[in-house]
Amino acid sequence: MRLILLGAPGSGKGTQAAALADRFGVPHISSGELLRRHVATGTQLGREVASFLERGELAPDRLVVAVVEHALSHTDRGYVLEGFPRTVPQAREAEARHGMRFADAVVSLEVSDDVARRRLVGRMAGGRVDDRDPEVIQRRLRRFHADTEALVDHYRARGLLVTVDATQPPHEVTAAILAALTKPNLRW
Repeated sequence: MRLILLGAPGSGKGTQAAALADRFGVPHISSGELLRRHVATGTQLGREVASFLERGELAPDRLVVAVVEHALSHTDRGYVLEGFPRTVPQAREAEARHGMRFADAVVSLEVSDDVARRRLVGRMAGGRVDDRDPEVIQRRLRRFHADTEALVDHYRARGLLVTVDATQPPHEVTAAILAALTKPNLRW
């Protein structure tokens, strides 16, 4: 199973990715976590990424693709990929490298911006630097919407996209994802 989770910051991608990776017996690969790990360990890439994250901006495609490609090179049994791709150019780069087998399905976790903001403020205690400033949160949400509309269309056109209401409790969202993945309209 090669599954991609899309969703606004605070939509529950991390929670759902962990649950689905466990369910399918594949690794959970989080582009955000990979980037934050580079920042925390002070690698060259991490130093480049740090300034973007502190401003609530996305890391440039070239950095994100490099980090994710490295992680993907260490798995051959599938994955649940969270936070990548975020843009159509990232998706096209991954597809060029991996072919159409890059994704068996793409799940879009749908929440309103108000729900996303409440969730992000609620997780501030977890130490996420990019969740502390309301202006940064708003900038992240605007960027998500600007980038994601075209990405959703990209995957819808390929017959890979399913959408799920992510405002429900986590176990209900997981059940809805699993049900959506069994629909015959998916091409996988």
